[in-house]
Amino acid sequence: MKILIVEDELKTGDYLKQGLTEAGFMVDLARDGVDGLHFALTENYDLAILDVMLPGIDGWGVLAGIRRSGKDLPVMFLTARDAVDDRVKGLELGADDYLLKPFAFSELLARVRTLLRRGGKAPTDPFLRAANLELDLLRRRVSRAGQRIDLTAKEFALLELLLRRQGEVLPRSLIASQVWDMNFDSDTNVIEVAMRRLRAKVDDMFEPKLIRTVRGMGYVLEDPTCAT
Repeated sequence: MKILIVEDELKTGDYLKQGLTEAGFMVDLARDGVDGLHFALTENYDLAILDVMLPGIDGWGVLAGIRRSGKDLPVMFLTARDAVDDRVKGLELGADDYLLKPFAFSELLARVRTLLRRGGKAPTDPFLRAANLELDLLRRRVSRAGQRIDLTAKEFALLELLLRRQGEVLPRSLIASQVWDMNFDSDTNVIEVAMRRLRAKVDDMFEPKLIRTVRGMGYVLEDPTCAT
């Protein structure tokens, strides 16, 4: 599969191209919006990864040009602009995903593969839910039974991973790579500590209990009332 990267930061662009190439993709890299839009309109890609702040034409303009052309090209924004309005604008213009810098390459790669599997068709609902737990992807908010829950950035990322793959037992090695961008070291208890803190916030005071430990395997989030 072929991916277009439009990124003017030299180190970031080279890092992305090398990482995605090593992951088995064909990659073209454009350093500004003008070249990026030209590549997008004249070549066939399976996915485009766009920065927002670009010389020539910004990322919004590149995306708008792609959509005006009628190309059904999946687009992911990769940017340091973390305001809610920016994320909403990108999605309203037709972006399929929005990842903030700094980022873990493992998370970017997982999102790339997810977009490619579903053909870039993003879910219209910006919420992830299980029972009475709700995670708002755009506003980065979590609530349970209508009660707002404050999470750290890592706790939010951990809960998002569990919700996106609910019902699936996630091994500690996968959680370590996806949330902490590190190889799992059996001598560290960072995952257990983070999971304990997350459960204290989203599970301990509520019913039904959603997060459980599968001994010797990992962790799973599932709604027991939906079990068959």
